[in-house]
Amino acid sequence: MFEVDILTVIERLSLAVVIAGVIGFNREHNSHPAGMRTHILVCVGACVIAMIQQEIAAQTIAFATTHHEIYEAIRSDPARLIAQVVSGIGFLGAGTIIVTRHNISGLTTAASLWATAGIGLAVGMGYYPIAIISGVFVFIVLTVLKRAIKITPIRRIEVKYVDKATTQDFIKVYFGEHDIKVLGVAFSTEINKVGSHEHLYKNIYRIEMPRNVSYAAIIDGLSQNDNIRTARLITL
Repeated sequence: MFEVDILTVIERLSLAVVIAGVIGFNREHNSHPAGMRTHILVCVGACVIAMIQQEIAAQTIAFATTHHEIYEAIRSDPARLIAQVVSGIGFLGAGTIIVTRHNISGLTTAASLWATAGIGLAVGMGYYPIAIISGVFVFIVLTVLKRAIKITPIRRIEVKYVDKATTQDFIKVYFGEHDIKVLGVAFSTEINKVGSHEHLYKNIYRIEMPRNVSYAAIIDGLSQNDNIRTARLITL
């Protein structure tokens, strides 16, 4: 009743990939640090742990049924060690995450470590179908999925400039010529230098762009204007 067969493993892992993939696609499209692969790996890892727990429960009940004299088996907690591994792997995963002022990297690696820990638990407990099938799914997520699905994320570009009207017209024309879609803009202004009345304007654009246009090309193109003081990509 409680045992997880091979078809059930495939069914549950597939559902985990689909649900987490939808959530991750939305997060990645909106430029959040944890994207589609990260969400899928975390969900797959949790699914693996849950199936292992179910297998442990089935084995414990079966053992208690055939060994009535050993009643202590029901009182014990066979999943206690698994809980320690699941919580402890978080410290290892955190060590792979690199946080800078405007960027976060290493999340997929941390998630893959967490999912791999679940697979290791499955192998150690002798649940080979769960371990093998889960390993295949994680490998597909890390390799095939990245090539098969191309996501165009929303990015943020910060531009600081002087001569407000002229420069804004230049930016508008530049975005139009390169088919860059502006989804929103945040505007602020400040005094450029102490004792100076020259204003320095700052716009943060939320953009979508064609695949044949690189972020480096946009930054370089905007920087050609003499009124633009700085132009940079912001990922947070």
